[in-house]
Amino acid sequence: MLLQLNQLVVPVGHQLLIKNISWSAYKNILAELGENRNSRISYSQGILEIMAPLPEHEVAKVIIGDLVKALLEELDIEFWSLGSTTFDQEKMDAGVEPDDCFYIQNEAAVRGKDRIDLTIDPPPDLAIEIDITSRTRFNNYEVLGVPELWRWQGNRLEINVMINGKYVASTASAVFPNLPIAQVIPEYLMRSKVEGRNATMKAFRAWVREQI
Repeated sequence: MLLQLNQLVVPVGHQLLIKNISWSAYKNILAELGENRNSRISYSQGILEIMAPLPEHEVAKVIIGDLVKALLEELDIEFWSLGSTTFDQEKMDAGVEPDDCFYIQNEAAVRGKDRIDLTIDPPPDLAIEIDITSRTRFNNYEVLGVPELWRWQGNRLEINVMINGKYVASTASAVFPNLPIAQVIPEYLMRSKVEGRNATMKAFRAWVREQI
């Protein structure tokens, strides 16, 4: 008897790798798992990765995403937040679901769209990943052409900017070039654990206004 995908159990905080998965099988698995699930999927050149995030992973994802939204609002920059939308492209043989992502420079190109098709639409301008442990996911963002990737690693924010098709670690964000993002995002994330989410967001917005 063949093992069905819905019989697999991935413990929270762990990942499952399955080899020799075709593109069509990957798309069928996405459809079988559906959108209302706790696990996240990554696919690259025949390797499928299924991840089950820890609760602290979700907390960091939400707070960092909220900080980015507040920053964009205070700077009066239009954006489109697509959360953990699946981004993939068959000709690149890659797919990934970020913890959060934003269209900023290319917001107008996808405004109001229900579906993103990377064969005709640009990738997100900024993707955020919490505690990346897999090079598969990291490489996928390069392959799909996401210009900037933030990696939260527990107490440090790593900023990766695309240069000539490869990520280069940077002390500055290309999206927010005049702000010390690598310092302030960790500071306010940690503050939220002590002062609470709302108090932290108010303080962060006040800080942004001081900068502009």
